[in-house]
Amino acid sequence: MKKLFLALMVLGILSCEQSKIGYVDNLKLMDDYQEKIDVEAKFKVKADALAKKRDSISQAFQMEAQAFQAKAQKMSQQKAQEEYGEMQQRGQQIGQQLQMQDQQLQAEGQVQMDSIVSKVKSEITAYGKANGYTYILGGGDGGSVLYGTDANDLTDEIVKILNDKYKK
Repeated sequence: MKKLFLALMVLGILSCEQSKIGYVDNLKLMDDYQEKIDVEAKFKVKADALAKKRDSISQAFQMEAQAFQAKAQKMSQQKAQEEYGEMQQRGQQIGQQLQMQDQQLQAEGQVQMDSIVSKVKSEITAYGKANGYTYILGGGDGGSVLYGTDANDLTDEIVKILNDKYKK
């Protein structure tokens, strides 16, 4: 009877489905994903162009302010104050426009990055389903994997799939 019970126990343990678990290093995945690299490069170009525009406008405004100071000495105090107020208002408008452009660029970049993160999550889900994984955990800084064997690291495989799809 003991042997029968033991045999059934072993058979039950062997027939239990084991969970298949893998993990992805989130930082490495995103750092190696070509679409993310391209999006960051594109936005760096836009941010640099905006910075140049901001510098150019600032320089022009500073030159205008210096010219006004020289001119203001020859004006009546009331007239100088009026023009100074107009100049100050124009400076605020320029600052607001530049700030709005900067915010628009940041919002556009955030939308692009959110789209990339969504693609990555979708691809990880598809990979997990196609390869019989019960769980795929996120690793890297702030991830939930503190240790994992290299055999369970799916990062390179998923980066390859994402980059291959992006090339198409």
